[in-house]
Amino acid sequence: MRRKMSLLVAVFVAAMCLGQSSGFQKLDEWTEVWKEGQQTYFGYPCNQNSALREFYEWYLGSGMYGVNLNNAGDPMNGQPWKMSSSTFEREVIEYFAPLYGFEKDQVWGIVTHSGTDGNNHGIYFGANYLYNKTGKMPVVYVSDEAHYSNMRLCDLQNLDLKLIKSDAMGRMIPEELEKALDTSRPALMVYAMGSTFKGAIDDQEALNAVLDKHPEVMVYRHVDAALFGGYLPFTVHKDMVSHKKMRFDAIAISGHKFFGIDSPSGLFLCTKETYDNQDNFQVTYLNGNMKMINCSRDAVQPLKFWWMIQKVGFEQWSKQANQMMECTAYLKAQLDKIGWPCWRNEYSNTVFFKRPSKEICDEYVLALGYDERFGGDLAHVVVMQHVTKEKIDKFIAALKNAK
Repeated sequence: MRRKMSLLVAVFVAAMCLGQSSGFQKLDEWTEVWKEGQQTYFGYPCNQNSALREFYEWYLGSGMYGVNLNNAGDPMNGQPWKMSSSTFEREVIEYFAPLYGFEKDQVWGIVTHSGTDGNNHGIYFGANYLYNKTGKMPVVYVSDEAHYSNMRLCDLQNLDLKLIKSDAMGRMIPEELEKALDTSRPALMVYAMGSTFKGAIDDQEALNAVLDKHPEVMVYRHVDAALFGGYLPFTVHKDMVSHKKMRFDAIAISGHKFFGIDSPSGLFLCTKETYDNQDNFQVTYLNGNMKMINCSRDAVQPLKFWWMIQKVGFEQWSKQANQMMECTAYLKAQLDKIGWPCWRNEYSNTVFFKRPSKEICDEYVLALGYDERFGGDLAHVVVMQHVTKEKIDKFIAALKNAK
């Protein structure tokens, strides 16, 4: 009987992998649209070459699809709840901690629901840390071109926010920070590592130099490194995401971007000191002190991260990151070659340029922007693992024909 069931599961898995109809026309048509457009999905930071097929074969074949798991509780306290994947979640945090310059015994972290969830923890932890250290609520400083979630989260948490002007390429201007700095209150800095449209990276060293002029101001630094925090640790620019080198206290990274997890997820890491200075919420039924925002947390996403570590790992991620950098330079060079106005920030895998026709924007799912300093209507390509030189050549040919 058991062998028969195993055979049935294997047949079912094979059928799923071959694209068997769902029996619902609307759903099947939607699936075909996505499959057809997947490889020309140029405008948004999603890795369309996901390595999760074998994960789902295991997930279905093992019967885990029928188990309701919940990672309620702190994965780092050494007492994981039995019906959770917290043990794997902790291993994920301990794997990534050194890549972001944290010592394993001096880091705390969780697998998050999204990049916004990571930023929410970063800002919340920072506000609590600074208040508990100084007795004063901080002012939050963030670039006016950073991801909008940072502004929304300050509103959600009722924090005073100062938007700092960025330069034309989208980087926070150190002189503008100095002018805006309130020296009577702690400073909660949110550094953008890859602004939403232009792919700008705030110059942490220059901004830290401004803050160092004011030792009377206690500072907490959170890095919103959603996409860039995925690939930079695997390049020669790894120091840019190093806690040791850049002195940040917390960082948020997306899992559904560079790492190719197929639904929103991410990592949040902070110093143990930050975590230890959070408010206490002793929860008896979870056997511990719960300092994170979320109670229930997804237990499958940590398994996907853990699977990726085993199946892809450092060497392959390094190859992918460097391929992305090469293809980004190639795209910029080809646009320059045909005289199409375009721009790219250093270290970035994003190229923004004069907006082409609606037909091309639709075909390549380009993200749209506007900036009068660059001629008005703009679009961008985010060069992910599936954006190869061959596909770039086809895109350039389409632009040339349209031109």
